[in-house]
Amino acid sequence: MIDRESPVPIYYQIEEYIKNLIDNEELNPGDAIPSEREFSEQFSVSRMTIRQAIINLVNEGYLYRQKGRGTFVGDKKIEQTLQGLTSFTEDMEKRGMKPGSKLLKFELIPASRSISNKLLINEHDPLYEIKRIRFADDLPMAIETTYIPANLVKGLTEDIVNRSLYSYIENELGLQIDSAKQIIESSIARADEAKDLGINKNAPILYIRRQTKLTNGQPLELVKSVYRADRYKFVINMKRN
Repeated sequence: MIDRESPVPIYYQIEEYIKNLIDNEELNPGDAIPSEREFSEQFSVSRMTIRQAIINLVNEGYLYRQKGRGTFVGDKKIEQTLQGLTSFTEDMEKRGMKPGSKLLKFELIPASRSISNKLLINEHDPLYEIKRIRFADDLPMAIETTYIPANLVKGLTEDIVNRSLYSYIENELGLQIDSAKQIIESSIARADEAKDLGINKNAPILYIRRQTKLTNGQPLELVKSVYRADRYKFVINMKRN
């Protein structure tokens, strides 16, 4: 089970062992894992080695700790491929999950210079600022802030935003969404973000910036999102040219 002759550190081998138990559903979300002492005896290694493996798995979102109770298996991460452009609602529905939103802000504001330059509109042109918490099966997944030119996407209401924004844009307004450039960075949660997402301050997050365009090249939106790193992961398939 543990190869002591391998150049791979023992704590990493133990991490992979626990991951395999989770992937093979021998351990399921909410299950308690054995204690450090039990793992230490099972693998004949120090408790410090076990602790390092568990800390790494907690940081990756595979496990979580409850003070005074122990360490438990976390919820499975939602995978989103980086091929194709879909809305959060469409993505969750494809996975058989119930999408949801909590609207934190819906305002008409004047475009700043930096945003107007990115959206190819005039400075101070009217702009929708939409901030939402996005849910999957009633669990908070992300905080999403969207900027949309009001002169391009007319008639937006809170009710429309609470349903599917992309569906309204394409089906009601007849605008065709074409492509997007997305940048993903690792970061840590601020206090307000942690509160909205139900995580600890400074917990790892995925910070995503996206600029979406229509088929005629007109920028449609700027989106800034903060995703829980313990519940979300992005996957890309690559082929060697």
